[in-house]
Amino acid sequence: MSNRKAINAQKGAKPAGQYSHAIVANGFVYVSGQGPVDPATGKKPADFAGEVRQVLRNIQTILEAAGTDMQHVVKINAYLTDLARFQEYNEVYKEFFATEPPARTTIGCQLNGIQVEIDAIAVLPEK
Repeated sequence: MSNRKAINAQKGAKPAGQYSHAIVANGFVYVSGQGPVDPATGKKPADFAGEVRQVLRNIQTILEAAGTDMQHVVKINAYLTDLARFQEYNEVYKEFFATEPPARTTIGCQLNGIQVEIDAIAVLPEK
């Protein structure tokens, strides 16, 4: 029997394709890559720092729907359209992971109309 559960956060941005917001399996939460769309408005912020902040808020919303939070994130993969903005990205990132930040990889890539996408892996807290 599979220990796998799909999570689609009611307060999360609607997925842009055929995927779940996250999958919970064997004590981990695997969050799909999230973009900067504000679920309340359907719009993205006008600036890079705003996009990063919104992406991390979107991940936060999904983690909460799965029963965990940002403090339980163990791995982040971030995709930036412009690696020259890494320092700006890192400053916003620190707002969400001020101490004991998770392992992280940051990659430069092309994205479709957004400047940043981030996926995450978190653990479920012990009950």
